[in-house]
Amino acid sequence: MKKSNFVALILGTVGGVFFALGMCMCLLPEWGMATQGIVCGVVGIAVLLAAVLIWRKMENKAPIRLDGKTVGSVLVGLVGALMLGVGMCLSMVFGKMVLGIIVGVVGIVVLLMLIPLTKGLK
Repeated sequence: MKKSNFVALILGTVGGVFFALGMCMCLLPEWGMATQGIVCGVVGIAVLLAAVLIWRKMENKAPIRLDGKTVGSVLVGLVGALMLGVGMCLSMVFGKMVLGIIVGVVGIVVLLMLIPLTKGLK
């Protein structure tokens, strides 16, 4: 394993754990830790963004271009992830199982749309 991939693995894991823990802290009212959850989630996002920048620097890749396709892909990914999360919350926290499953499946379909959007169809 290359050093850059190992660093990306560690930073991605740490960032993902912080982000997921922050989301749990915000979305579970029983915990009563919404403010701390926001801080934890923001730290996770910052670590994940830093992981991308550090990995690209270690691989000697060019900086990411912000064109329409890149921005659109990020927005589609964001919408899909939020829909999947809302579906999970509806089914696990609010007890609306059928609606949560429907919203979650739609979120998964939106995330699957990223494959042809970024790679294209051949």
